[in-house]
Amino acid sequence: MNTIKENRIKNLIQPETTLERLILQAPELRKGLLWGKPRKGHPEGKVLYHVKEVLENVDRLTTSATMREQLRLITIIHDSFKYQEVIDFPRDWSKHHAVLARQFAEQYISDQAVLDVIEWHDDAYYCWRAFANHQSVELSGYCTNKLFKKLGENLELYFLFFKCDTQTGDKTQVPLRWFEDKVKKQLVF
Repeated sequence: MNTIKENRIKNLIQPETTLERLILQAPELRKGLLWGKPRKGHPEGKVLYHVKEVLENVDRLTTSATMREQLRLITIIHDSFKYQEVIDFPRDWSKHHAVLARQFAEQYISDQAVLDVIEWHDDAYYCWRAFANHQSVELSGYCTNKLFKKLGENLELYFLFFKCDTQTGDKTQVPLRWFEDKVKKQLVF
């Protein structure tokens, strides 16, 4: 990869830790950051520009240094493997970009909360879609309860990431408001 592209990645993400710098050296991650074109929900195009927007939200919405460090790692990695995702029918969920991102992250990160949020980062949206597309309170409730159970004590980290990720581009805010209502019943803010 040429120096101009490497500098653009470094300048936009501004790595803060040794781990972030190490992760950003991985060619497969850099390739993913530079992938993408404008599309619904992501008018910014390249994943790198989306990551920058999410990082700005992380800075704005977090006060805990530990949680901020976790959210930064999740942000840098979460969508960086969309370029490898296979979207066939029937869907092979083992080739979903979030699963691929977690597999990459496991090479560098041992924090299970970070790994879980990377892998499940779109699940709240899918739970909302079960409600919005099928008007199924039962299905969306089952989906949401299953997600809450998987997340356990990491629900707050997940919710903060979902908020940081959803408040970007031209994404609809309806899933965020829907999920926030569900989370409020679980967490005390």
